[in-house]
Amino acid sequence: MTELRKATFAGGCFWCMVKPFDTQPGIHSVLSGYTGGTKENPTYQEVCREDTGHYEAVQITYDPNVFPYEQLLEIFWSQIDPTDSGGQFYDRGHSYKTAIFYHDQDQKEKAEMSKKLLQESGRFSKPIVTDILPASVFYNAEEYHQHYYKKNPTHYQSYHRGSGREAFIQKHWGKSHE
Repeated sequence: MTELRKATFAGGCFWCMVKPFDTQPGIHSVLSGYTGGTKENPTYQEVCREDTGHYEAVQITYDPNVFPYEQLLEIFWSQIDPTDSGGQFYDRGHSYKTAIFYHDQDQKEKAEMSKKLLQESGRFSKPIVTDILPASVFYNAEEYHQHYYKKNPTHYQSYHRGSGREAFIQKHWGKSHE
């Protein structure tokens, strides 16, 4: 039996980062949460106040033999504006910045290579500013944030569209990747 692995990505609002991964083969779970900061067991309100140092993020448990890390990276890049250092779309501030949190040296090298290839691709005219950082403690978000797209589909879809994310993905990737 294959050992399951973890991948952690910050892509702005975590509501919008669950669905693209959740429906893929080999994905065992996708959790919304907080990571990268200093406050233990932060709440959503604390993270939104920008005083914890945490990012909103998703942590994915996956089978690398079914869905390799490189494919996770492809999905991640296709869901964000990697040139925006101030947040993502409608959401601004540190907690909404993008980052790849690597869990081992192999993930670090693959993340760095994927960032380099994206920069060299010419898809974006501005520099790719997404950070690549060592993974740290991941705190699950409150239950009402978990799988928000399933619990509140109408609001989720309205937010995804209204935030500017959907139009950005369509413009730069040509499809929703959802």
